[in-house]
Amino acid sequence: MSVEQQQRTAAPAGTTGQAGATPRLGRSGVSSATGALLLLLVALLGVSAWHLTQGTSAVGAGDLVRWLLGDRSDAGAGADAGDVLIGSRMPRLAAGIAVGFALGVAGALFQSLARNALASPDTLAVTGGAYLAVTVVAAFGITVPIWASGLTAFAGGSLAAFLVLGLAGGAGTATTRLVLAGSAVALALQAATSTLLILFEEETTSLFAWGSGSLSQLGMRAFQQAAPVVVVCTLAALLLARRLDLLGLGDDSAAVLGVPVRSTRAAGTVLAVLLTAASVTLAGPIGFVGLFAPVIVRLTGRVVPALNRHAVLIPAAGLTGAVVVVLADALVRAVLGADEAISIPTGITTTLVGAVVMIVLARRGRDSGPTRQPAAARVRVGTRLRFVVVLVVVALAALGIVLLGLLAGDTWLKLGDIALWFDGEAVPLVQFALDERAPRVAAAVFGGAALALSGALVQATCRNPLAEPGILGITGGAGVGAVVVVTAAGVSQAAGNGAILVGAVVGALVSFALVYGLSWRHGLNADRLLLIGIGTWYGAAALTTFLLVRSNPWDTPRIYTWMSGTTYGRTFEQVLPVAVVLAVALPLAWLVRRELDLLALDEDTPRLVGVRLETVRLVVLVTAALLAATSVAAVGVVGFVGLVAPHLARALVGGRHARSVPVAVLVGAVLLGLADLVGRTVIAPAQVPAGLVVALIGAPYFVYLLARSRA
Repeated sequence: MSVEQQQRTAAPAGTTGQAGATPRLGRSGVSSATGALLLLLVALLGVSAWHLTQGTSAVGAGDLVRWLLGDRSDAGAGADAGDVLIGSRMPRLAAGIAVGFALGVAGALFQSLARNALASPDTLAVTGGAYLAVTVVAAFGITVPIWASGLTAFAGGSLAAFLVLGLAGGAGTATTRLVLAGSAVALALQAATSTLLILFEEETTSLFAWGSGSLSQLGMRAFQQAAPVVVVCTLAALLLARRLDLLGLGDDSAAVLGVPVRSTRAAGTVLAVLLTAASVTLAGPIGFVGLFAPVIVRLTGRVVPALNRHAVLIPAAGLTGAVVVVLADALVRAVLGADEAISIPTGITTTLVGAVVMIVLARRGRDSGPTRQPAAARVRVGTRLRFVVVLVVVALAALGIVLLGLLAGDTWLKLGDIALWFDGEAVPLVQFALDERAPRVAAAVFGGAALALSGALVQATCRNPLAEPGILGITGGAGVGAVVVVTAAGVSQAAGNGAILVGAVVGALVSFALVYGLSWRHGLNADRLLLIGIGTWYGAAALTTFLLVRSNPWDTPRIYTWMSGTTYGRTFEQVLPVAVVLAVALPLAWLVRRELDLLALDEDTPRLVGVRLETVRLVVLVTAALLAATSVAAVGVVGFVGLVAPHLARALVGGRHARSVPVAVLVGAVLLGLADLVGRTVIAPAQVPAGLVVALIGAPYFVYLLARSRA
């Protein structure tokens, strides 16, 4: 049996995957299940009581106790205890419980239906789809009631979930395929959402922090409308409990035992998406609760076997999710203080925890599947003449993009204007325009080339043409490092270019060291490297959001635009480092071209011919990290160039790195240069960050590659 088939028939974490996993609960089982649920309920009550004592007002625990006991006579804070409790703290607590419970149940359903411990509303892009749908409504000023917002979120989440499952190959697919498909779709949805947030800044101002999950409520109305949906969906999920138990045995076994597999999967998916949509409508996309709440319950199931039964697992996952969300919100307010914590979305904390859980699961799991060597990776070896022709064509295209980038803008220039500018004789208007455009064009071209070369090195090392520096968390780490410097120095004071570069390089290297070190276990496994890289990317995104919301709110849109990948306001000083690193990395890539060809084959061949595998791999990945870091300092955080450019190069000239690397570098320069040109001209004078334009193009291409790899 192949690894893929084993993945399809494997039961979720915490079950045995055998017929003995689904006996009826005996008296001891009922007792242990009841005890576990009661323990979770007591934990939720305790955390909720602590949560209610926190707030920005002077009302404390003693005031609330006296008010609850009927003492209404106290002056000062005690007199306001009832208003504070009912008007502010109860709505926030109720939202936290409802959201956590809904996501916990949704995650349990997704993991059981996919028989995959890493399936969740986040890894299946459900929250991203729901968030995009809500943002579209807000951006275009469409006024809808709360219940209609829920339907909007449901529609967006449903489309995303079914797209991811379809691309990954359906339920029960290998973990790497599922997470790669979900990450690709989530990135595309995030790019579309970010574009709307930037273009419709006034209409969507409140959605930025909300987009990371905020429990702030104006009253109980939203909770009262979302709660019935959560209750009804949970009860419906409990009706499917017996079917889900049998579905864990495998599709064929479940069908033999009388389970209607397709209808069960369809019903379970609809319920999970409805729960996620209700959560997003109530508090925004709070990340990864749907991942680790069911995982915690399933791991506890090794000690309390009754938790493996879905009749117990579903409510236990819901209660665990509620405890996690309320506890995360309480911890943030306890550590930072109630006043400071107002601006910090609860989803940041849960996403950080979820990223850690995802990394732990990736280290524990053993997964391969068709992503290790997809159909898209098997390219022919092109002729020398073809290579020369392609190289000349893409070089001319790069030159054309540079010229067009200098000419295009609010005011279109002529070639003669560029010649006069070079001679220092241009009129002031032309001088001003080219002084602003030239560094932007240089940043886009050199940044795109660096990302393409970084992607080519990463793909050779991972032996996976679906890998790239962003998915491995390298660019995310560089972004965190740069934003730490920017927010610490103050954007308004324009933190020095050198400091930003150092921050980006340090962040990229730390992220790379983390991913590489955690992926190493008796050797470097390509699938494990990808999964841990994606987990690190999610964690880096959460840290970046935390830094953004903690910065000056008036500067947040500017930093957010930079994090989306932009060349706006660039200077030649910021472009110089990436040009220098690129000049050093290109000869290095040429020197190790033979080793890269061997690395792309398998683990054994390089060793057989005397290649010091781990030394070469480490040098190559460090070089890729430096390229990604300096590109972040030049153009911000840009994704997909490192994915698309190397793949197009291999498709054009073959898989030999002596030919594919120079072509990939030029294709990357063309791609990001073109994206920058489109971003600053298509809706001028407004601008779309180049990184978002690339993501909107690259994400569908990524999806296309993943769909091809199903062959």
